[in-house]
Amino acid sequence: MDITDIPDGYRRIDWRAGFSAIVGPFYEKTGPNGAYARAFRVHPNQTNGLGNAHGGMLLTFADMAFGHAVNAQRSLWWVTVRLTCDFLSAAKIGDWVEGSADVIGEEDDLFTVRGRIWVGERTVMTGQGVFKGLAPKEDPNRQ
Repeated sequence: MDITDIPDGYRRIDWRAGFSAIVGPFYEKTGPNGAYARAFRVHPNQTNGLGNAHGGMLLTFADMAFGHAVNAQRSLWWVTVRLTCDFLSAAKIGDWVEGSADVIGEEDDLFTVRGRIWVGERTVMTGQGVFKGLAPKEDPNRQ
């Protein structure tokens, strides 16, 4: 598979500034009832010396994929309070890496989420995070 080949249903997230614009590109698809998945294709500049997606890249992606659950549920700007992940498998150059999460708890302005990162049927990472909701997004379509 060509590393520029993007599966049907995904659209590129148009981040033009900040850290996300540097380490991307990233993609997303949305479904009914707030369901979503975020994704990226592993490029050579995102790998470690073994040719696997760098752990820092996977953690960065998990932060964006898991935290988005807050936006998908409540359309809020958010920041990460805590992110705990378990690396279970590798993602190689050219792999299409997907991730999503669900809000499993909410108290005041803190949201607890549980998420998964995968390639095909294989789980690459699982994790849990706490995200602080900041303010409502004026434009829910803005990332």
